[in-house]
Amino acid sequence: MAEFTARDIMTPDPVTVERGLSVTEAARLMVDRRIGALPVLEEGALVGIVTEGDLIMRDVKVEFPTYLHLLDGFIMYPPATARFESELKKAVGATVADVMSADPVTVQADTPVADVATLMVDRDVSRVPVLEGDALVGIVSKSDIVRSLILEG
Repeated sequence: MAEFTARDIMTPDPVTVERGLSVTEAARLMVDRRIGALPVLEEGALVGIVTEGDLIMRDVKVEFPTYLHLLDGFIMYPPATARFESELKKAVGATVADVMSADPVTVQADTPVADVATLMVDRDVSRVPVLEGDALVGIVSKSDIVRSLILEG
């Protein structure tokens, strides 16, 4: 039996997004479609990938305001309040471009599954977009790799 390739196990035509989409909309799309990653395209070219982990705002950190304890009351320190509001606006207004991983690890459609699995382990990624030349044609997840083992057996 011939060796499986990325094309054999990938999810074809994955749901994609553009860089300007809000993080909220990207999260909604992932939940609605039950997917864990969205390749990011710009003018048809793959420029990044946004995953569930990215949506936990790893690059958009919000520090809560500093409170001062004074005479059994709490007073919010005003400069901290202004910074908090600014960071909160940034977090709420974040776009896919703010949180995506640029230049994601990719494979070609004819890459053997064993090589895809090795790459995923070596680069510590759970999903890789599959390209045919420069065109996005699919995505492979660790679950796809595991399913391929069952098919081979």
